[in-house]
Amino acid sequence: MPVHPADAHATIQVRGARQNNLRNVSLDLPKRRLTVFTGVSGSGKSSLVFGTIAAESRRLIDETYTAFLQSFMPSTARPDVDELRNLSAAIVLDQERMGANARSTVGTATDAFTMLRIVYSRLGEPHVGTSSAFSFNTPDGMCPRCEGLGEVSDIAVDRLLDRTLSLNGGAITVPGFAVGSWYWRVIAESGLFDADKPLADYTDGEWDALLHRPAEKRKVDGHTLTYEGLIPKVRRTYLGKDRDTMKPHLRAFVDHAVVFATCSECGGSRLNAAARSAVIGGVSIADCARMQISDLAGFVASIEDASVAPLLAGLRELLGALVEIGLGYLSLDRPTLTLSGGESQRVKMVRHLGSSLTDVTYVFDEPTVGLHPHDIRRMNDLLLRLRDKGNTVLVVEHKPEVIEIADHVVDLGPGAGTDGGEICFTGDVAGLRASGTLTGRHLGHRAGLRAAVREPRGWIPIRGADRHNLQKVDVDVPEGVLTVVTGVAGSGKSSLVHGYLADREDVVVADQSPVRGSRRSNPATYTGLLGPVRNAFAKANGVKPALFSANSEGACPECNGIGLIYTDLAMMAGVATVCETCEGRRFTAKVLTYTLDGKNIGEVLDMPVREAHAFFGTGQAHAILSRLLDVGLGYVRLGQPLTTLSGGERQRLKLAIHMAEKARTYVLDEPTTGLHLADVDQLLALLDRLVDDGNTVVVIEHHLAVIAHADWLVDIGPGGGHDGGRVVYTGTPARLAAAPSTLTGEHLAAYLGG
Repeated sequence: MPVHPADAHATIQVRGARQNNLRNVSLDLPKRRLTVFTGVSGSGKSSLVFGTIAAESRRLIDETYTAFLQSFMPSTARPDVDELRNLSAAIVLDQERMGANARSTVGTATDAFTMLRIVYSRLGEPHVGTSSAFSFNTPDGMCPRCEGLGEVSDIAVDRLLDRTLSLNGGAITVPGFAVGSWYWRVIAESGLFDADKPLADYTDGEWDALLHRPAEKRKVDGHTLTYEGLIPKVRRTYLGKDRDTMKPHLRAFVDHAVVFATCSECGGSRLNAAARSAVIGGVSIADCARMQISDLAGFVASIEDASVAPLLAGLRELLGALVEIGLGYLSLDRPTLTLSGGESQRVKMVRHLGSSLTDVTYVFDEPTVGLHPHDIRRMNDLLLRLRDKGNTVLVVEHKPEVIEIADHVVDLGPGAGTDGGEICFTGDVAGLRASGTLTGRHLGHRAGLRAAVREPRGWIPIRGADRHNLQKVDVDVPEGVLTVVTGVAGSGKSSLVHGYLADREDVVVADQSPVRGSRRSNPATYTGLLGPVRNAFAKANGVKPALFSANSEGACPECNGIGLIYTDLAMMAGVATVCETCEGRRFTAKVLTYTLDGKNIGEVLDMPVREAHAFFGTGQAHAILSRLLDVGLGYVRLGQPLTTLSGGERQRLKLAIHMAEKARTYVLDEPTTGLHLADVDQLLALLDRLVDDGNTVVVIEHHLAVIAHADWLVDIGPGGGHDGGRVVYTGTPARLAAAPSTLTGEHLAAYLGG
């Protein structure tokens, strides 16, 4: 239904948006409609939708809270926009992982487990108490041994010691316990051990004293020392500290030395014996939490009791929505920490489907990430359902299947970075097709099958794979070709590739996990590009390279090279302001007087990769920039904080780094994430180049263009969870499309026929 322009309140009105690369953008967005924002990566979609519209809605809502409450909220600056009218409350459903809380599960995040707890407190036999008696997050219900975590941690002794050596020979391998160190002296000079005796020859008493003896004062050579067994010492010294604040070598030690095991008392259920004893129809709440959600929905449907009828109806609707959105393969006890970005986004979405709120603006960031074409249809249905409840739905998306269902399309571009930030088209899908924009021209684009597939030069055997839902899979992965691993969400693709291929020798994995680094990190520092850039500046000006690092001698003393001043306002939210001394350029005024071919270091770091590639025409810097161009990151600025990169951009950045290595096998996980239709062809060319250079490339992917372009397919399924975990097809795409025997085959045949 078209929105009459005279109805001012029927549109969100944006006037003069200049956030990031937006060029004074003004437009009207119809309310209570589904609008899809398209355009190449870096064209300004996120700057308009998330950085301007959603950010201002969030800021205005935050301002209604008291100063005390605001002190616990993240600081949000006003977006760079002249005016925004007719905003409604915005709920952002992005792909950020759902909190680093080991106690959070799919059941607690969706309230499904909360509803189950009430059902069991009313109907469970024997009766064990109120709903809190079934909660693993309260003392009433949690397992006393693991305290509701479902697992216990222990120290692997053989990762602390080398039993073949003596104390004098360096038997203790824990950081800080090197021969001659103070910690080592306390043990070796305690008088309890022969320091030249190999640990393998210790008596039981000596072994117990070395590992477990409680802290005690001992006189040694006239000095009083506090002796403590190695395990309690390590627990207190290392395990009692926040892992994230540790130095990298200590964090690596902790990750290596600490092992986690399922709690033997509760069997991983997190619940105490009383909570586990209550059953409904012979099924405990712990059994429910372990069930695949699609199976749990069937069990809940079988429960009938008038006393909890409204609650059961709500639970059935919630579980049905999880199945409908393609998450039926999960279980309620699945920790939210283990969900992918796409799964996290879909779990958040389900929480809002049953909401009584209307006239809300829902904002989605590529909701089809991680979804098989079969599941995209379900996602589309849910987006439309949110709209039909009277909400405004804004979606940033590249997939043509989602663009097709839009009531309204906003296409940004024409390019990325400084070449983007403009509105190229607004209107309906038919108008987009006829618009002649890059998106319009590629909306019906189809990648075809290869004229001739490459022949494998060998095979990588995988035998008896049984990780997660894999059902003792035997499969051979071809070497020297492009293999695409396909299947619906939860079928077992990642379990197979990451569990049995990624950890092999000479395998490079480029995934979408966060890039390690601080807020100082950027593409120039992460790729090693800053080194040759600094050297070039130093050589041109006859000064030290360290001057051209914002983390070293050249840093602005006021902001320490960050470019921002972070101010703590006590009871108010802290704020970040541009450093007045360096004006955000991060370097001292003296350093900025040095130039290279007319540009200072600040101006170079502000260049997008494409411009820098032309600026550095030769040498190591040119080679690094060439790889960044090859992976489609030409629009990213050299000094752009890594924290601003999307998952797809992070993956392509990692790939660019690894392309310099002599790898034999590359593993990529959904490399089309965040890629415009026009950029997919460039990605396919890059994958071909990697293979033609003698490498093996294995890609987990749902995009039909990549599937069609493969030499070899490994299709996992047929469904998700316990309905998957089997190899349902191996062979060429052409053979599968000609005789589709799987869901992937059906969609591939339709894609090629379209």
